[in-house]
Amino acid sequence: MGGTGIQAHAAHGYALWDDLKYPEGFTAFDYVNTDAPKGGELRLVSNLRFSTFDKYNPFTLKGSSPAYIADLMFETLLYTPMDETASGYGLLAEDVEVAPDRLSAVFKLRREARFHDGSPVEAADVKHSFDTLRGPLAMPQYATLLQEVKEAQVVDRLTVRFVFKVPNRELPLTVGTLPVFSRHWGTKDGQPKPFDQIVTDTPLASGPYRIGPVRFGRDITYVRDPHYWGRDLNVRRGTANFERITVKIYKDNTARLEALKAGEFDFMSFYSAGDWARRVNGRRFDSGELVKQEFAHRHPAGWQSYVLNTRRPQLQDARVREALGLALDYDWMNRQLFYNGYPRVKDLFGNTQCEATGLPSEPERALLERWRGQVPEAVFGPMYQPPTTEGEGRSLRDNLRRARELLAQAGWTYRDGALRNAQGQAMVLTYLDSREGGIRTVSPWMRNLQKLGIRLNFQAVDFALYQQRMDQFDFDIVTINFQGTHNPGQEMVEYFGSKAAGTEGSSNFTGVKSPAVDALLGRILSASSKDELLPACRALDRVIMHSHYLIPQWTLTAHRLVYNAWRTAHKSPMPPYALAEQWAMFTWWAAKGGPDAPPTRAGTP
Repeated sequence: MGGTGIQAHAAHGYALWDDLKYPEGFTAFDYVNTDAPKGGELRLVSNLRFSTFDKYNPFTLKGSSPAYIADLMFETLLYTPMDETASGYGLLAEDVEVAPDRLSAVFKLRREARFHDGSPVEAADVKHSFDTLRGPLAMPQYATLLQEVKEAQVVDRLTVRFVFKVPNRELPLTVGTLPVFSRHWGTKDGQPKPFDQIVTDTPLASGPYRIGPVRFGRDITYVRDPHYWGRDLNVRRGTANFERITVKIYKDNTARLEALKAGEFDFMSFYSAGDWARRVNGRRFDSGELVKQEFAHRHPAGWQSYVLNTRRPQLQDARVREALGLALDYDWMNRQLFYNGYPRVKDLFGNTQCEATGLPSEPERALLERWRGQVPEAVFGPMYQPPTTEGEGRSLRDNLRRARELLAQAGWTYRDGALRNAQGQAMVLTYLDSREGGIRTVSPWMRNLQKLGIRLNFQAVDFALYQQRMDQFDFDIVTINFQGTHNPGQEMVEYFGSKAAGTEGSSNFTGVKSPAVDALLGRILSASSKDELLPACRALDRVIMHSHYLIPQWTLTAHRLVYNAWRTAHKSPMPPYALAEQWAMFTWWAAKGGPDAPPTRAGTP
């Protein structure tokens, strides 16, 4: 395959824009240790916010599935390595052929691919998985993700063709990285159950691990399949090294941290600056058993933000939303609460080529000009910058003064002890959270909003109710950590597309319904080169951020990890695009010397 991404023949993988890093016939990915011993146990802590699980089906909306089940048990046609951003290499598929017009992609399955019951993985299973995931009984995100895929066709027993509605370079990767499961999963008395009724049926999948011992509410153990069909593939060589991966569940962050210090598990990511700075210490750290380390990565910054639900009447005016952002003194919060540990998020595409900066380029301006009058006039000027209270002539007082001006322009004035509109209604908003401790970071903002006459209430609910209210868009303000991307595509439609705004369970939490945004999303999806993609995503960046749907929060430029150096070993450096837990689960291995003693050899290869 050449740099254009157009394929005239079947290839061992597919890359969105450039040549694949690894040539046909490559031995293994650079970041794995092909000599890693097999065996031992990796003990993890659940990265999910709910405290238990009640199903094994991770693809339906109702209920909670255990952490990492999709990663460890379900496989895809193509595998995305941890050192590339937009490539896929044959896993279940031995090759992929993308039509020159990009209106279809054909995948040839490996004859040796097997589900856990020993049955072969066939094209009919791939089609069944595709049809099920985009159907009404699966999470609605899949329907949005696959809306530009017309159909999946069974060509023969081991060949499946996906037909696309429009030429879109991303779609071969989209369908190539969908989870595949057996069409017989959930069959009862020879009849398939509706997908949302497949709850505790053991997944009939093809991955390297299967479900082992389970203690509901406490832990789940995945055991390595001794008959795993793909263990000798180049995309699997040096991976799945642990015999068992046990995921433990703790009720709260304090319990997790104390369990880590007590040696109850081997690996944990940290997102609390306070914990990282002051509480990650103790006897096991002093002995060298537990290691505290930051691993720099090249992930997009993402856009963790306060999300303002524009379905609410009080939040429909962009001037009100901008005023709310001006009351957030992030610089003070970073100093006083976060130990200066978090750079601030600035936009949708930080740390990627898609990030908009300075004034719009000519291609960006050309895309925006059509919508002049329907997008904020500020999009034609410098790129949005979050308010700051640092530097000469900048202070919280100045920001609040500007906020009052904006609120007055929007018809909100202070009288009778509150900020009120023309009808006399007070500005009262609610911040929804599933963690009582979340009030710590919201309180400074609440105090500043009080100075404007705005009352922001904090409401903590249990996670199940929180999820239900999020699915129904029943909130004013929440915090969401949106994962960024180097290659914006269909997921942006799920976040900002008009259709998703009216679909319960979608990820358009802001409620954006804008013809201009829809048009820019269309240009992103139809881009045939980076020269077409980059102006479109930068223009989108400007429109979303200058519309103040989001109040940017903070990001991390490194994985903050604690791991047990006596029980685990890994290869350095960390691959640049690895997710921390996936890196450990798939490429680390059990250290020599036993589970409770220092390893016999130091260092990593």
